[in-house]
Parts: sequence; structure tokens; C-alpha cells
Amino acid sequence: MKKDKIIYWLSTALVTVGMLLSAYQYFNGTYMAEAYKQMGYPDFLRVEIGIAKIIGAIVLLLPVLPSKIKEWAYAGFGILFFSAALTHFLLKDPTERIITPLVFLMLLIVSNIYYSKVSTKNK
Repeated sequence: MKKDKIIYWLSTALVTVGMLLSAYQYFNGTYMAEAYKQMGYPDFLRVEIGIAKIIGAIVLLLPVLPSKIKEWAYAGFGILFFSAALTHFLLKDPTERIITPLVFLMLLIVSNIYYSKVSTKNK
């Protein structure tokens, strides 16, 4: 059980730190605004995704929230990571831009698997 908790918290922490740092860049970096423009996405989408990343990270970190809410955060991040990888692939971006969201997707899957194990054992 201790191993499961360590894997859960480590994978969750990596995802949430990544999302919070990413959200910071979404709001404070002119690079992200320019990147969204080059990809053909409206600027308001960058703001919405930045806000969603912050909310999702908080939801994953707070152990007191119901599992149904956490499931929505997991689903949202899963869609986000897949969409990011697909966008970078279709734009023929460098390989690291395609792989990075897929790495976060794998971490998210690990977090979700171990969240299920840890939450089931706590009942």
C-alpha cells in the first residue's frame, strides 16, 4: 500500500507541477500567445486552457474532493494531452513537442491507475 501511495503522489505531483508551470507560461509568456496564433487557435482558447490547467491541477492535488470530480480532471487532462500531441504532429513540429504531451499522458494514466488503487484501499 505504501508503494502504491508513493507512485500515486509522485505521478500526480509531476503532472500537476507540469500543468501549473504550463499555465504560468500561458499567462505570462508572449511565446505562448504567438504559438497559439501560429497554430490558428484563437487567443481566448489559450486563456481558457490556462485556467482549466490550474483548476485541474488543484482538483488532482486535493485529497478531500469526491472521486467523480477527480475523474473529470483526469478526463480533461487526457483530452488536452492527446489534443496537444495531435496538433504538434499535424503541424509537423519537432519530435520533442509531440512526445512531451504523450509523456504527461502516460504520467496521468499512472496517476489514475494508482488513484483507483489507493482510494479503493482507503474505503
